[in-house]
Amino acid sequence: MEIENLIKENKGTIIDVRTRGEFSGGHVSGSLNIPLNEIPHRMDELDTMNAPLILCCASGMRSSQAANFLSRQGIDCVNGGSWLEVNYLQSKSA
Repeated sequence: MEIENLIKENKGTIIDVRTRGEFSGGHVSGSLNIPLNEIPHRMDELDTMNAPLILCCASGMRSSQAANFLSRQGIDCVNGGSWLEVNYLQSKSA
């Protein structure tokens, strides 16, 4: 399913993998902040979240790394790219 449809239908969980400082400077409403370097240590938590996980960051690079890692671990996830794009899609569907 396309990211736009996931967001429009309020499916999944939006995870922002930027640093806490970046996240505090602005983020998608309702998103959770799990910095990229913490992903491997929080697998139990991620495994219980409403799937698919929609991963975002500043440009899409870190969220791509997170998506590749999580996919290899069997977690249903998609790379949402930039948090600004995810935020735009969410505001469009509100």
